[in-house]
Amino acid sequence: MAEAEVKAESVGTVVVAGAANLAIAIAKLVAGLISGSAAMLSEAAHSVADTTTEVLLYLALRRGARPADTRHPFGYGKESYVWAFLAALFTFVAGAGFAITHGVTTILVHRHTGDYLASYVVLAISFAIESVSLARALRQVRSESRRWRASPRRYLRLTADTTVKAVFLEDSAALTGLLLAGAGLGLSHLTGDELYDGIASILIGVLLLVVATILARSNISLLVGRAVSDRVHREIERELTGLPTVDRIDTLMTMLLGPEQILVAAKVDFHDDATGADIEAAADEAERRLTDRYPEIGYVFLDPTRSMPHTDGRARRTQDEDDRPVDEQAHRS
Repeated sequence: MAEAEVKAESVGTVVVAGAANLAIAIAKLVAGLISGSAAMLSEAAHSVADTTTEVLLYLALRRGARPADTRHPFGYGKESYVWAFLAALFTFVAGAGFAITHGVTTILVHRHTGDYLASYVVLAISFAIESVSLARALRQVRSESRRWRASPRRYLRLTADTTVKAVFLEDSAALTGLLLAGAGLGLSHLTGDELYDGIASILIGVLLLVVATILARSNISLLVGRAVSDRVHREIERELTGLPTVDRIDTLMTMLLGPEQILVAAKVDFHDDATGADIEAAADEAERRLTDRYPEIGYVFLDPTRSMPHTDGRARRTQDEDDRPVDEQAHRS
């Protein structure tokens, strides 16, 4: 899948999720006001937080996709993590804060002002709409995990595309929140005790806290400058070591510059007889090999370095010499 197609799919996933959350937020708010249910009002706050999050994630995609310029030679990819972090922060403050506070208030006051029918209808419709949004996000997660040759769970844990991760986690949390709200409403309806409605509201808030914390930590790690996964690191090192004029790789460093951009920098020990032309050809070949394997690699920097004593590479050459006939070693010495 081309990078432009990946970005277009991410934008589509965010737009679908945002539209769904906006419609659901309005319906939940109306049902919550009619019924007076704490869980329904908390779910309305949940959907408002999700809608705002989608707007911020849309900004993250657009702002992060701007091309590089003289002041930002590596592009604006990391700006997407700033907006995604703000989205997680808003979910933490607005969604979770309201849900927990309102749940505690309901438990203390034990007041209910309306019937439950509107809430049940809205919960059922919301569940159907959220399922459609989650299905789209899950489809993209599976597609991207196949492209990176990883399991969907591992892809979600390590991906630099925080917009897809955010939509998937928020839609999953939304469906779980609807089930919690339904359980709380049902128990309060059966028992006449608003305690269960309040507990459901608190649990929805805790759920939002967990999602916001996961997303915030992920974005902070990417803002600081996270490397690629160990498997991708090993494959990059294998490609570089396989170059004809390369003796060994002394140091290999990588950084995720954005959702779809990777920087690779390496200190390379070339063969002693390699000429300047050979090194230039190896650098071109390294970039071709790496970008063919991972189109997300946008920058490849190779720094030729001298052989260092007591290294694996030196030990390997010493061992090779030890394996030569004795007369040849004597001739070399």
